[in-house]
Amino acid sequence: MIPNEIKKILSDSNEKIATRKAYGEKLAELGEVNNDIVVLDCDLSKSTKTNIFAKKFPGRFFNFGVAESNMMSVAAGLATMGKIPFASTFGVFASKRAADQVSISVAYPKLGVKICATHTGISVGEDGATHQAIEDVAIMRSIPNIKVISPSDGTETSRVIEKIIDIEGPCYVRLCRGSSPLIFNQNYKFELGKGTRIMEGNKATIISAGFTTHIALNAAKKLMGGGIEVDFINMSSIKPIDEDLLIDSAKKTGLVITVEDHNIIGGLGSAVCEVLSNNSPTRVIRLGVKDKFGASGTADELIKAYGFDEESIISTVKENIV
Repeated sequence: MIPNEIKKILSDSNEKIATRKAYGEKLAELGEVNNDIVVLDCDLSKSTKTNIFAKKFPGRFFNFGVAESNMMSVAAGLATMGKIPFASTFGVFASKRAADQVSISVAYPKLGVKICATHTGISVGEDGATHQAIEDVAIMRSIPNIKVISPSDGTETSRVIEKIIDIEGPCYVRLCRGSSPLIFNQNYKFELGKGTRIMEGNKATIISAGFTTHIALNAAKKLMGGGIEVDFINMSSIKPIDEDLLIDSAKKTGLVITVEDHNIIGGLGSAVCEVLSNNSPTRVIRLGVKDKFGASGTADELIKAYGFDEESIISTVKENIV
Protein backbone atom coordinates (compact mmCIF):
# COMPACT_ATOMS: atom_id res chain seq x y z
CA MET A 1 0.00 0.00 0.00
CA ILE A 2 1.21 3.50 -0.84
CA PRO A 3 0.04 5.99 1.83
CA ASN A 4 -1.91 9.01 0.56
CA GLU A 5 0.64 11.48 1.90
CA ILE A 6 3.36 9.66 -0.07
CA LYS A 7 1.32 9.73 -3.28
CA LYS A 8 1.54 13.52 -3.13
CA ILE A 9 5.33 13.44 -3.54
CA LEU A 10 5.61 10.65 -6.13
CA SER A 11 6.26 11.48 -9.77
CA ASP A 12 3.79 10.52 -12.49
CA SER A 13 6.28 11.43 -15.23
CA ASN A 14 7.93 8.98 -17.60
CA GLU A 15 11.04 11.16 -17.74
CA LYS A 16 14.42 9.64 -17.07
CA ILE A 17 17.43 11.64 -15.94
CA ALA A 18 20.89 10.77 -14.69
CA THR A 19 21.61 12.01 -11.17
CA ARG A 20 24.92 13.43 -12.44
CA LYS A 21 22.99 15.63 -14.88
CA ALA A 22 20.61 16.82 -12.17
CA TYR A 23 23.68 17.64 -10.09
CA GLY A 24 25.31 19.73 -12.82
CA GLU A 25 22.12 21.64 -13.54
CA LYS A 26 21.45 22.37 -9.87
CA LEU A 27 25.02 23.56 -9.31
CA ALA A 28 24.70 26.06 -12.14
CA GLU A 29 21.36 27.25 -10.78
CA LEU A 30 22.71 27.73 -7.25
CA GLY A 31 25.77 29.49 -8.60
CA GLU A 32 23.50 32.33 -9.72
CA VAL A 33 22.48 33.14 -6.14
CA ASN A 34 25.53 32.10 -4.10
CA ASN A 35 28.88 33.59 -5.08
CA ASP A 36 30.72 31.45 -2.51
CA ILE A 37 30.11 28.26 -4.47
CA VAL A 38 33.25 27.09 -6.28
CA VAL A 39 33.58 23.89 -8.29
CA LEU A 40 36.64 21.68 -8.65
CA ASP A 41 37.10 18.85 -11.15
CA CYS A 42 39.81 16.59 -12.54
CA ASP A 43 39.55 16.56 -16.33
CA LEU A 44 36.12 14.92 -16.16
CA SER A 45 33.78 17.90 -16.20
CA LYS A 46 31.93 16.70 -19.29
CA SER A 47 31.22 13.39 -17.54
CA THR A 48 30.48 14.78 -14.08
CA LYS A 49 28.38 17.54 -15.68
CA THR A 50 30.25 20.26 -13.81
CA ASN A 51 30.95 21.70 -17.26
CA ILE A 52 27.49 23.30 -17.02
CA PHE A 53 28.74 25.37 -14.07
CA ALA A 54 32.10 25.99 -15.76
CA LYS A 55 30.48 27.59 -18.79
CA LYS A 56 28.46 29.98 -16.65
CA PHE A 57 31.10 30.77 -14.03
CA PRO A 58 34.57 30.13 -15.46
CA GLY A 59 36.17 32.23 -12.72
CA ARG A 60 34.83 29.90 -10.03
CA PHE A 61 35.69 26.63 -11.76
CA PHE A 62 39.06 24.90 -11.32
CA ASN A 63 40.35 21.96 -13.36
CA PHE A 64 43.15 20.04 -11.63
CA GLY A 65 43.93 17.53 -14.34
CA VAL A 66 44.55 13.96 -13.23
CA ALA A 67 45.34 15.00 -9.65
CA GLU A 68 42.45 14.04 -7.41
CA SER A 69 44.44 14.13 -4.17
CA ASN A 70 45.60 17.65 -4.90
CA MET A 71 42.03 18.67 -5.70
CA MET A 72 40.83 17.53 -2.27
CA SER A 73 43.61 19.43 -0.53
CA VAL A 74 42.82 22.62 -2.43
CA ALA A 75 39.12 22.16 -1.71
CA ALA A 76 39.99 22.00 1.99
CA GLY A 77 41.94 25.24 1.68
CA LEU A 78 39.08 26.97 -0.09
CA ALA A 79 36.71 25.86 2.68
CA THR A 80 38.91 27.54 5.29
CA MET A 81 38.47 30.81 3.35
CA GLY A 82 34.68 30.70 3.55
CA LYS A 83 34.05 29.19 0.15
CA ILE A 84 31.67 26.28 -0.49
CA PRO A 85 33.77 23.91 -2.60
CA PHE A 86 32.13 21.15 -4.63
CA ALA A 87 34.83 18.62 -5.52
CA SER A 88 33.81 16.29 -8.33
CA THR A 89 35.30 13.26 -10.02
CA PHE A 90 34.46 9.59 -10.53
CA GLY A 91 33.66 7.60 -7.41
CA VAL A 92 36.73 5.39 -7.67
CA PHE A 93 39.03 8.41 -7.65
CA ALA A 94 37.20 10.38 -4.97
CA SER A 95 37.24 7.46 -2.55
CA LYS A 96 40.23 5.19 -3.17
CA ARG A 97 42.76 7.51 -4.81
CA ALA A 98 42.15 10.54 -2.60
CA ALA A 99 41.27 8.75 0.64
CA ASP A 100 44.20 10.14 2.63
CA GLN A 101 43.50 13.77 1.73
CA VAL A 102 39.77 13.32 2.29
CA SER A 103 40.44 11.87 5.72
CA ILE A 104 43.18 14.14 7.03
CA SER A 105 42.72 17.41 5.13
CA VAL A 106 38.92 17.45 4.89
CA ALA A 107 37.25 15.23 7.50
CA TYR A 108 39.65 15.60 10.43
CA PRO A 109 39.24 19.41 10.59
CA LYS A 110 35.52 19.08 9.71
CA LEU A 111 35.77 21.35 6.68
CA GLY A 112 32.72 22.00 4.53
CA VAL A 113 33.89 20.31 1.35
CA LYS A 114 31.07 18.77 -0.68
CA ILE A 115 32.45 15.73 -2.50
CA CYS A 116 30.08 14.79 -5.31
CA ALA A 117 31.22 11.64 -7.09
CA THR A 118 29.70 10.29 -10.28
CA HIS A 119 30.03 6.95 -12.11
CA THR A 120 29.49 4.79 -9.04
CA GLY A 121 28.55 1.11 -8.84
CA ILE A 122 28.63 -1.55 -11.52
CA SER A 123 25.86 0.35 -13.31
CA VAL A 124 28.75 2.36 -14.79
CA GLY A 125 28.65 -0.51 -17.29
CA GLU A 126 31.15 -1.04 -20.09
CA ASP A 127 33.96 0.94 -18.41
CA GLY A 128 34.60 -2.16 -16.32
CA ALA A 129 36.04 -2.93 -12.89
CA THR A 130 38.68 -0.18 -12.84
CA HIS A 131 36.03 2.52 -13.08
CA GLN A 132 33.19 0.95 -11.09
CA ALA A 133 33.15 2.31 -7.54
CA ILE A 134 31.80 -0.49 -5.38
CA GLU A 135 33.72 0.34 -2.17
CA ASP A 136 33.18 4.09 -2.01
CA VAL A 137 30.32 4.10 0.51
CA ALA A 138 32.28 1.76 2.78
CA ILE A 139 35.35 4.00 2.62
CA MET A 140 33.55 7.29 3.15
CA ARG A 141 31.19 5.91 5.80
CA SER A 142 34.13 4.71 7.86
CA ILE A 143 35.78 8.15 7.95
CA PRO A 144 34.58 10.24 10.92
CA ASN A 145 32.64 13.48 10.35
CA ILE A 146 31.54 12.71 6.76
CA LYS A 147 27.86 12.55 5.85
CA VAL A 148 27.12 10.00 3.11
CA ILE A 149 24.14 10.48 0.80
CA SER A 150 23.03 8.43 -2.20
CA PRO A 151 20.11 10.16 -3.98
CA SER A 152 17.59 7.90 -5.67
CA ASP A 153 16.66 10.09 -8.65
CA GLY A 154 17.10 13.47 -10.29
CA THR A 155 14.58 15.23 -8.07
CA GLU A 156 16.18 14.00 -4.88
CA THR A 157 19.62 14.90 -6.21
CA SER A 158 18.51 18.51 -6.69
CA ARG A 159 17.11 18.61 -3.17
CA VAL A 160 20.28 17.11 -1.72
CA ILE A 161 22.57 19.62 -3.43
CA GLU A 162 20.40 22.46 -2.13
CA LYS A 163 20.52 21.00 1.38
CA ILE A 164 24.20 20.25 1.77
CA ILE A 165 25.18 23.87 1.19
CA ASP A 166 23.77 24.59 4.65
CA ILE A 167 25.08 21.41 6.31
CA GLU A 168 28.22 21.94 8.36
CA GLY A 169 31.22 19.77 7.61
CA PRO A 170 32.03 17.44 4.71
CA CYS A 171 29.53 15.46 2.66
CA TYR A 172 29.93 12.64 0.18
CA VAL A 173 27.17 12.52 -2.43
CA ARG A 174 27.04 9.38 -4.56
CA LEU A 175 25.81 9.96 -8.11
CA CYS A 176 25.31 7.68 -11.11
CA ARG A 177 26.23 7.55 -14.76
CA GLY A 178 23.03 6.19 -16.28
CA SER A 179 19.58 7.71 -16.47
CA SER A 180 16.81 6.41 -14.24
CA PRO A 181 13.10 7.20 -13.83
CA LEU A 182 11.99 10.05 -11.61
CA ILE A 183 10.56 8.64 -8.40
CA PHE A 184 9.69 11.93 -6.72
CA ASN A 185 8.02 15.12 -7.91
CA GLN A 186 8.77 18.71 -6.91
CA ASN A 187 6.83 18.36 -3.64
CA TYR A 188 9.51 16.05 -2.26
CA LYS A 189 11.77 17.36 0.50
CA PHE A 190 15.06 15.76 1.49
CA GLU A 191 16.01 15.60 5.16
CA LEU A 192 19.42 14.43 6.29
CA GLY A 193 19.18 11.38 8.55
CA LYS A 194 15.66 10.50 7.45
CA GLY A 195 14.36 7.79 5.14
CA THR A 196 11.10 7.76 3.20
CA ARG A 197 8.69 4.84 3.62
CA ILE A 198 7.13 4.82 0.15
CA MET A 199 5.10 1.62 0.60
CA GLU A 200 3.65 -0.02 3.70
CA GLY A 201 3.21 -3.73 4.35
CA ASN A 202 3.98 -6.39 6.93
CA LYS A 203 5.53 -9.26 4.95
CA ALA A 204 9.04 -7.87 4.59
CA THR A 205 11.04 -4.66 4.51
CA ILE A 206 12.92 -3.68 1.33
CA ILE A 207 15.47 -0.88 1.68
CA SER A 208 17.40 0.74 -1.13
CA ALA A 209 19.37 3.87 -2.03
CA GLY A 210 20.75 5.40 -5.19
CA PHE A 211 20.44 3.83 -8.63
CA THR A 212 18.82 0.62 -7.39
CA THR A 213 15.87 2.42 -5.79
CA HIS A 214 13.72 2.43 -8.93
CA ILE A 215 14.56 -1.24 -9.51
CA ALA A 216 13.63 -2.24 -5.96
CA LEU A 217 10.50 -0.08 -6.02
CA ASN A 218 9.27 -1.78 -9.20
CA ALA A 219 9.87 -5.14 -7.52
CA ALA A 220 7.91 -4.03 -4.45
CA LYS A 221 4.99 -2.91 -6.65
CA LYS A 222 4.93 -6.28 -8.42
CA LEU A 223 4.97 -8.06 -5.08
CA MET A 224 2.05 -5.91 -3.95
CA GLY A 225 0.20 -6.79 -7.16
CA GLY A 226 0.65 -10.44 -6.23
CA GLY A 227 -0.75 -9.94 -2.75
CA ILE A 228 2.57 -9.61 -0.92
CA GLU A 229 2.65 -6.21 0.74
CA VAL A 230 6.02 -4.94 1.91
CA ASP A 231 7.49 -1.90 3.57
CA PHE A 232 9.60 -0.13 0.95
CA ILE A 233 12.07 2.44 2.23
CA ASN A 234 14.20 4.88 0.28
CA MET A 235 17.25 5.34 2.52
CA SER A 236 19.26 7.92 0.63
CA SER A 237 20.80 9.24 3.83
CA ILE A 238 23.19 6.41 4.65
CA LYS A 239 25.18 8.34 7.26
CA PRO A 240 23.47 9.48 9.39
CA ILE A 241 20.84 6.80 8.88
CA ASP A 242 17.23 6.79 10.06
CA GLU A 243 17.52 4.38 12.97
CA ASP A 244 13.96 4.89 14.23
CA LEU A 245 12.43 4.06 10.86
CA LEU A 246 14.62 0.97 10.46
CA ILE A 247 13.79 -0.37 13.90
CA ASP A 248 10.07 0.31 13.52
CA SER A 249 9.87 -1.46 10.16
CA ALA A 250 12.02 -4.42 11.20
CA LYS A 251 9.93 -5.05 14.31
CA LYS A 252 6.81 -5.08 12.15
CA THR A 253 8.00 -7.34 9.33
CA GLY A 254 10.74 -9.49 10.85
CA LEU A 255 12.62 -9.68 7.53
CA VAL A 256 14.78 -6.98 5.94
CA ILE A 257 16.22 -7.05 2.42
CA THR A 258 18.67 -4.35 1.35
CA VAL A 259 19.41 -3.57 -2.29
CA GLU A 260 22.44 -1.57 -3.39
CA ASP A 261 24.78 -1.11 -6.35
CA HIS A 262 27.80 -1.54 -4.06
CA ASN A 263 29.75 -4.23 -2.29
CA ILE A 264 27.51 -5.73 0.39
CA ILE A 265 30.47 -5.29 2.75
CA GLY A 266 30.49 -1.83 4.28
CA GLY A 267 27.63 -0.29 2.33
CA LEU A 268 23.93 0.32 2.95
CA GLY A 269 23.31 -3.28 3.98
CA SER A 270 26.08 -3.16 6.55
CA ALA A 271 24.77 0.12 7.94
CA VAL A 272 21.31 -1.43 8.34
CA CYS A 273 22.77 -4.52 10.03
CA GLU A 274 24.70 -2.38 12.49
CA VAL A 275 21.56 -0.53 13.57
CA LEU A 276 19.39 -3.62 13.89
CA SER A 277 21.96 -5.80 15.64
CA ASN A 278 22.25 -3.16 18.35
CA ASN A 279 18.57 -2.37 18.72
CA SER A 280 16.28 -5.03 17.24
CA PRO A 281 18.05 -8.17 15.96
CA THR A 282 16.37 -9.09 12.68
CA ARG A 283 17.26 -11.28 9.73
CA VAL A 284 18.83 -9.11 7.01
CA ILE A 285 19.52 -10.32 3.47
CA ARG A 286 21.89 -8.06 1.54
CA LEU A 287 21.53 -7.91 -2.23
CA GLY A 288 24.36 -6.20 -4.07
CA VAL A 289 27.87 -6.97 -5.25
CA LYS A 290 28.93 -9.96 -3.17
CA ASP A 291 32.58 -9.17 -2.47
CA LYS A 292 33.65 -9.30 -6.10
CA PHE A 293 35.14 -6.86 -8.55
CA GLY A 294 32.97 -5.52 -11.33
CA ALA A 295 33.05 -6.46 -15.00
CA SER A 296 32.35 -4.94 -18.39
CA GLY A 297 28.81 -5.08 -19.75
CA THR A 298 25.65 -3.05 -19.95
CA ALA A 299 24.15 -1.84 -16.69
CA ASP A 300 21.14 -4.16 -17.07
CA GLU A 301 23.34 -7.17 -17.83
CA LEU A 302 25.57 -6.56 -14.84
CA ILE A 303 22.76 -5.88 -12.38
CA LYS A 304 21.14 -9.16 -13.38
CA ALA A 305 24.43 -11.08 -13.31
CA TYR A 306 25.25 -9.76 -9.84
CA GLY A 307 21.81 -10.63 -8.52
CA PHE A 308 20.00 -7.43 -7.62
CA ASP A 309 17.61 -7.04 -10.53
CA GLU A 310 13.81 -7.05 -10.14
CA GLU A 311 13.48 -10.80 -10.50
CA SER A 312 16.18 -11.47 -7.90
CA ILE A 313 14.53 -9.12 -5.42
CA ILE A 314 11.09 -10.65 -5.94
CA SER A 315 12.35 -14.22 -5.63
CA THR A 316 14.36 -13.37 -2.50
CA VAL A 317 11.27 -11.97 -0.82
CA LYS A 318 9.07 -14.91 -1.83
CA GLU A 319 11.63 -17.50 -0.73
CA ASN A 320 12.11 -15.97 2.71
CA ILE A 321 8.79 -14.65 3.93
CA VAL A 322 6.95 -16.72 6.51
